[in-house]
Amino acid sequence: MEFHESDLSRDETETCDTNERKNGRGKIKIKRIENTTNRQVTFCKRRNGLLKKAYELSVLCDAEVALIVFSSRGRLYEYANDSVKATIERYKKASSDTSNNGSISEANTQYYQQEASKLRAQISNLQNQNRNMLGEALGALSLRELKNLEGRVEKGISRIRSKKNELLFAEIEYMQKRQEIDLHHNNQYLRAKIAETERVHQHMNLMPGSSDFDLSQPQPFDARNFLQVNGLQSNDDPPLQLV
Repeated sequence: MEFHESDLSRDETETCDTNERKNGRGKIKIKRIENTTNRQVTFCKRRNGLLKKAYELSVLCDAEVALIVFSSRGRLYEYANDSVKATIERYKKASSDTSNNGSISEANTQYYQQEASKLRAQISNLQNQNRNMLGEALGALSLRELKNLEGRVEKGISRIRSKKNELLFAEIEYMQKRQEIDLHHNNQYLRAKIAETERVHQHMNLMPGSSDFDLSQPQPFDARNFLQVNGLQSNDDPPLQLV
């Protein structure tokens, strides 16, 4: 860190160090120091600290810093990481831009106020139209406006009914398809049951002894068979009698 002017003289520096060792650090009231020596010592310490902080700020934060200090004796102390003159020119340009930005900000404020007023008027108009569509606040409308309102209401009702019918037809179509799917599943289930029953009957027919006489089906009555069975009975057995 370089300074364009030398620091305080050796005597001033020694005085600064001596008073610092004697008094130590203490809380100082922020007001003009009446004692010339103390004022010079304080200037010495705080000037060096200020220059150090400016240097650290420029290095750590990559900031453009320019510092100018005039002592009570008229000595100049300055620090700039680029150039004091260039920084001052940049400051003047930024100040002029700030004033221009102020005028631009005022213009933007007026524009946004006008836009807000327009939007409030549009909102009020839409609210009135909504109330008119509900059949409210009709006293201020003329005959022509009432006819126009009636036409808009009829068109709205027509579109609502069209949409309602569209939804109903879609629901009916969905239910029909669902019913067809359910009937198809039921038919498949019944076919499977019938096929299973037929397999059971075929298995019963293929069992041994089931070809001569089927116990599951009743035999028709025949008188000739009845007589033949009675004729085969032995003579030793008593005849059957009805009681």
